[in-house]
Amino acid sequence: MTGTTTENMQVLLQERKFSDIMNSSLNERYGSWKLLAVQEDLMVVCCSSPSTPPTLRVGFLPSAGEAVTWQTLHQPVRTFQFTWTVLDVTPTPEEDNTSYSGLDFGAILVKPSSSLSKARFPLVVFIHGGPHSQFPAEWNSTTAGLVQLGFAVLMVNYRGSTGFGQDSILSLMGQIGSQDVKDVQRAVLAALQTDVTLDSKRVAAIGGSHGGFLSCHLIGQYPEFYRACAVRNPVINAATLLGTSDIVDWRYTSVGLQYSYQEIPTAEALAAMLEKSPITHAAQIKAPVLLMLGGRDRRVNPHQGLELYRALKSRASPVRLLWFPEDGHSLSRVDTQADCFLNTALWLQQHL
Repeated sequence: MTGTTTENMQVLLQERKFSDIMNSSLNERYGSWKLLAVQEDLMVVCCSSPSTPPTLRVGFLPSAGEAVTWQTLHQPVRTFQFTWTVLDVTPTPEEDNTSYSGLDFGAILVKPSSSLSKARFPLVVFIHGGPHSQFPAEWNSTTAGLVQLGFAVLMVNYRGSTGFGQDSILSLMGQIGSQDVKDVQRAVLAALQTDVTLDSKRVAAIGGSHGGFLSCHLIGQYPEFYRACAVRNPVINAATLLGTSDIVDWRYTSVGLQYSYQEIPTAEALAAMLEKSPITHAAQIKAPVLLMLGGRDRRVNPHQGLELYRALKSRASPVRLLWFPEDGHSLSRVDTQADCFLNTALWLQQHL
């Protein structure tokens, strides 16, 4: 098929789903295939899985009915003996959203090989932010690091995550702090019920931004269930966040309110935001909490984390605060990422 133009190539890709081309030579160790570029009839893809770091592969679009022959440009330095599976989770009838009924969601469970240990694995529930984001079945360095240390990790794509359709996105509007919290808990229970190698007595929650919001909700709403928590720049009080966040419109939309640039906060709007916030459950929290805050965070002001820190300190609850004065919302500086991972791992090892 040499001589095929890039435009014709794109037409052919539309006629034949890329997933069909990928599956024609799918290697089971790859859970995620990303099409990076198309040049003439040459495809460049990045492949990875929760146990296999990214690798670059190239292949030529074949004739109909033929398989792609993929060439690996660079093998991963190493792969890992992790076991991973994708869980399909269905909400109970009581947890169904009647406006968007019948939606399910997914989770990815990654754990050390069972043959490496006779003991059951502590479970770390890893919750993504956004909330309109997702955990693909791809390499995740935080997950891999924790699994290498002996933890099982459950990455939850609650309703509202991308990749499950527009209804899933819309179903979360006005339901934060309830639907998404119940989804994560439902996924955790499903994992514990289907995998006997997981230790239901040693469960922790971690996440950043909205993932931190959900983690703090979980330890407040299910105080006897979770043994530890580590969060990065979490939303703690949506009402007090309203005047400091750079996405004011989302603060209204997320709780089901219309937004206008001329909007002046009302007592009713602030009450709705407070009612959906983790701070309302702070008095019930028993799990030790690690807070990691960026001093230059404009998305979620670091005073959000300080609110929870002070509430827990006042009740003599175990809490530790790490402050990164030069970092923002993503805590993405290399030294910060290393610091956060090491302290999270140590926190989990100490309390699980």
